[in-house]
Amino acid sequence: MNEKEIGEIRRRVRKDRTNVNTIYGCYVNGQKEIVSEFSGSVGMMSENEAEKYFGMLKKVLSGSIGKNLIDITFKTSQVADSPEHKLLMQLRQQENLKNDEIRMSFYQKVMESVNLDTAYLILLGCDSYDVPFKSKDDFAQADNSEETFTYVLCAICPVKQTKPTLHYVPESKDFHDGGITNVVSAPELGFLFPAFDNRSTNIYNALYYTRNVKEGQDALVEALFNAPVPKPAAQQKQS
Repeated sequence: MNEKEIGEIRRRVRKDRTNVNTIYGCYVNGQKEIVSEFSGSVGMMSENEAEKYFGMLKKVLSGSIGKNLIDITFKTSQVADSPEHKLLMQLRQQENLKNDEIRMSFYQKVMESVNLDTAYLILLGCDSYDVPFKSKDDFAQADNSEETFTYVLCAICPVKQTKPTLHYVPESKDFHDGGITNVVSAPELGFLFPAFDNRSTNIYNALYYTRNVKEGQDALVEALFNAPVPKPAAQQKQS
């Protein structure tokens, strides 16, 4: 995917443009145990809450291509018949994403392979985009669509504890101890599947996101895609 194609999908990841009906989440603690699993109806969310969720998902479509955003290619045999590709194809459908068994199978793969030194939140959303036709002069015709691009976005976000702080309580008009809170940070890892190449669906590719260009999380890539793991950008530069 090039910058224009990534930007086109990125602009959809907001409450007033997307067809994402539900955002699914799984909160995993530092011992790789599920603390909670939840689903949130986008239509029932406040504007601020929806903005936070979509902001996390949108973040996995940011950064430099080849550094933070890495192209993953599947073999033809994988696309024809492989458990990892089958699971990703199931996740990209809204109806399948509602299936607890399918989601749990995905969560387990992430939990067994991701290596973070903190608790984290796994977010999933599925969108269907009626791709508008573009003329040679790059003019988009929104009412003239030739394809629907259905894709899943995943963001893996560290959850960190804040230090106890004093906060203002309007009712008593003074300050009290706010206690320890768990705050979701920007995504460390994530992906888009399938790829949006030449503004069309490409089930032979996925777009993988890593915030840390020095560490590509090889085990996670192998577990989710079973594909050759590209060297992190820092290692490629050193080589």
